[in-house]
Amino acid sequence: MNAEWKSRYDAGIHAAQAAGKVALGYFDTAVAVELKEDHSPVTIADRNAEKTLREHILKHFPDDGFLGEEFGDSPGSTGYRWIIDPIDGTRSFIRNIPIWATLLGLEYRGEMLAGITYIPVWNQTFRALRGDGAYRDDRRIRVSDVPRLDKSLISYSSFGFFKKAGKQEAFATLLAKTERSRGYSDFYGFILVAQGSVEVMVDHGVHIWDVAGLQVIVEEAGGRFTDWDGKRTIDRPDVLATNGRVHDAALEILR
Repeated sequence: MNAEWKSRYDAGIHAAQAAGKVALGYFDTAVAVELKEDHSPVTIADRNAEKTLREHILKHFPDDGFLGEEFGDSPGSTGYRWIIDPIDGTRSFIRNIPIWATLLGLEYRGEMLAGITYIPVWNQTFRALRGDGAYRDDRRIRVSDVPRLDKSLISYSSFGFFKKAGKQEAFATLLAKTERSRGYSDFYGFILVAQGSVEVMVDHGVHIWDVAGLQVIVEEAGGRFTDWDGKRTIDRPDVLATNGRVHDAALEILR
């Protein structure tokens, strides 16, 4: 295993856990909520968690780059870049719903190498390093073997995102083609695909920090992660993650 990858991966796990615990200190309290320019909510918990992540990693890798939801882009000189979402699921966080997480992705020269998702309320860490498999804490996870869309469970974020994109009819068709649907929004639907609980997670309106900590986890668990055109990318707002076996059928509908 590449020693530079492994040392950063290990440091990233500890940093994500530390940041998530900072955010947890504000959960289920009367935390003040502000609106950003795009009208998405933000709190002091988001900002302090991202600061904690950056500080922890910079102690070990001061020349690495960063891209965070709250504090933007800080270029580095090593080719490595950390992509941060300190609280994925802020809308859930501020409404005292426990399904939110700290997400961290590690990129090297445009290729995602590692993904870390820490769920503070449940003290669970989902993680993957390229070539090393995907794990929930220390337990190896795999996608399901369900071979057909009509036997699949599908997860999604919010119908409003699909309506805004003009894709509500395609989304409705996809739902109708599956056996069951559940709105496990934000990061959680992707994690459920990785651990074999859900076959399809479809979303629209994401940013790179929403998915950078998830792509490698899904892929190392044996799944596929693409945009709605089938391209393997995290740079578009449309994203589809599946167990791989039903991916093409889902793409055909979304296209």
